[in-house]
Amino acid sequence: MTFKLDPFKAAPAIMSSWMEASTRISASLEASLINLVKVRASQINGCANCINMHTEEARNSGETEQRLYLLSAWREAPCFSERERAAPGWTESLTELAKGVPGEALHEALDAHFSHEEQVKLTMMINIINGWNRIAVGFGLWYESGKLVAAAGR
Repeated sequence: MTFKLDPFKAAPAIMSSWMEASTRISASLEASLINLVKVRASQINGCANCINMHTEEARNSGETEQRLYLLSAWREAPCFSERERAAPGWTESLTELAKGVPGEALHEALDAHFSHEEQVKLTMMINIINGWNRIAVGFGLWYESGKLVAAAGR
């Protein structure tokens, strides 16, 4: 990945608004679930920056290595609750929307484990992380310990 530009310097006002929305939406559901959504969408999108950042955040907030390693195989892994299974299912469906619209089974899983308000919050979080993935990949961003690193070769 080659660094292209720092969007926070290029468009500080809009990026500040984006960051504020991201922070508010990230705080709207339990942190463990938000972390799973951020990592799973980032895996699908191939965003190394976001995978690196959000797995570190997840570990720092108590997520286990086992669950992080098994997230890409969440359907077969017994370590996720039914609520936690509904979230990556919805995440995958919306992240890969070009493959088809979410099926009825996904809506049933959401209805069984999330209130309508929580479904909106989850959907907004999926939108936010997909946006961050596109910003990071599009501009070649790499963050280490909260700082933008524009090192050669990145």
